[in-house]
Amino acid sequence: MMLLLASCALTPQPPLPEGEGEPQRGANLMRYAHNVAVYDVDSGYQMEVYNPWDTTVLLDRCFVPKEGFSKVICFSSTQWSVFLELGEIDRVKGILEGRYVHDQRMIDLLAEGTVKDVGTETAKNLELMIQMHPDVILFSPYFDSNQDPLKVTGAMLFPFADYLETTPLGRAEWIRVVGMMTGRREAADAWFDEIESRYEALKDLCATVDSRPTVFSDLAFNGQWYVAGGKSYMAQLFKDAGADYIWKDDPSTASFPLDSETILAKAQHADFWRVTNSSSLPMTYESLKKENAVYALFDAYKNHKIIVCDIQETGYFERSQIEPDVLLADFIAVFHPEKIPGDYIPKYYKLIE
Repeated sequence: MMLLLASCALTPQPPLPEGEGEPQRGANLMRYAHNVAVYDVDSGYQMEVYNPWDTTVLLDRCFVPKEGFSKVICFSSTQWSVFLELGEIDRVKGILEGRYVHDQRMIDLLAEGTVKDVGTETAKNLELMIQMHPDVILFSPYFDSNQDPLKVTGAMLFPFADYLETTPLGRAEWIRVVGMMTGRREAADAWFDEIESRYEALKDLCATVDSRPTVFSDLAFNGQWYVAGGKSYMAQLFKDAGADYIWKDDPSTASFPLDSETILAKAQHADFWRVTNSSSLPMTYESLKKENAVYALFDAYKNHKIIVCDIQETGYFERSQIEPDVLLADFIAVFHPEKIPGDYIPKYYKLIE
């Protein structure tokens, strides 16, 4: 098995033409995800992860056996949370950044030692990972990251590029990748199909709304304000929820920096403002004004139309990518409350009182 796993290339490479050096394969199994293509081959799945910064080039080509992997190390909560929900968490032997875990089930597994904390993004415990003899390490690829030190573990290194997908269903579809890595393809496919059905039904509610409120996003940081591009994941959520994103015409898929003056000139009169709170203290209009006096100049501030997600309270980074339908419902409840039942309780996003 290790010889087969080690066949996963670790440097960018162009796709091979059909039939040249490849197992016989059919059509790509993925429907929404753009950063990974999956092909059903005789003895497993061939997975091709595309370089998110140059999609004409493969970041990696890996083989996954039909039975999946027995020993997995996850570097991101968006990975191990799927194993947890599929009932396959016993395959996960280690995770990064255990101190930031929100899910009580994973907290208990870490406390028991069933799952090991293998360090942080900048200080990985290679010795501990070597002792685990993992089959595969799922890591989050970054533009300038170097994963070569991980080769000493002898594991296959799989670039799990879910967070770089630009659509909500594209991110959620990586559930199916984990399903194949655990031998639970049918269960994962059924789970994703339910998410897709709910998301599309909610999206249809706002497809023909008469008015689309304007919205902008995020907060200033160190003198610059990073806003989501017009072709980004967040921009798609706003659109599907029946809102008019201020930067919808921008062609970027990633966030880009602007100064506060530019933000104010374009977004001062926007109806809504979406933010996240990573502090242990609740976000209030008073705390925002103390943080930056410019915030009080926006209409959304004056009219108390700021939408906040408390990251720590909601476990946003662990679950939101597998609940895009819930995110969409939260936004619709704010933008078009008449489309959502009156007793709806938002899970991630709600207006600051």
